[in-house]
Amino acid sequence: MSRLRDESIRGLFVTGTDTDVGKTILTAAITAALRAEGLNVGVWKPVQSGARLGSGLTDSERLLQITGIDERPEAVAPFTFEAPLTPLLAAKQEGVTLTLTELIDAGIPLTKRYDTLLIEGAGGVAVPLTNDDLMVDLISELRIPTLIIARSSLGTINHTLLTVSFLRNRGVQITGIILNDSEWTEPHDDPSIASNAELIEQYSGLKVLGRFPRLRADSHSEMWIHTVRQTIQLGPIREALADQKLSHIGG
Repeated sequence: MSRLRDESIRGLFVTGTDTDVGKTILTAAITAALRAEGLNVGVWKPVQSGARLGSGLTDSERLLQITGIDERPEAVAPFTFEAPLTPLLAAKQEGVTLTLTELIDAGIPLTKRYDTLLIEGAGGVAVPLTNDDLMVDLISELRIPTLIIARSSLGTINHTLLTVSFLRNRGVQITGIILNDSEWTEPHDDPSIASNAELIEQYSGLKVLGRFPRLRADSHSEMWIHTVRQTIQLGPIREALADQKLSHIGG
């Protein structure tokens, strides 16, 4: 039985093939681009670890900085833990036992202020989240489609196909895949980059919506928006969000 209450959460869950693949950057940049079109899109990071809230280094603070959304970081990320560990262990270090019900309920207030949310996960889909659940269980419980962020470099085919298989096994709808150039990506030294997208599409049957280039962390909002528009196909993302809105109105 779903843990969701009557207030369903509408949005897109942004997951990754691993940690540090660029989920925060892409979540923020896509949100900024959609907001620039006039869409009332918010951001939500159900749980984060690895930095202290207020340090300026947490994902929720970076999400707000890039999108320009006027929210409190603790509203965007209701559960923050300092230890650089998986959410399950980071929470336990601070004497907190996470549950899916609490994680989901903490996001309900954001649905009152935004028509839809881009929801950033922590790490990949098999990250331990609670004593009984992995990140994929949260995604499945939310009953929303997922966008996969993957590295553009060597090794991404294997990581991406495994992530796709894991999500499909749980019946999660996948909107598409975005490849991201990390700070370690050097196109001239990695010939796999030229063919990774094509092979991922061939073996997964999913669309690679684009490849996002490396930008300076202090780039201004206009640069993030411009780069998304130039490199990412936003159409499937808009459609996924619109379909949920129509379903909510009709049902």
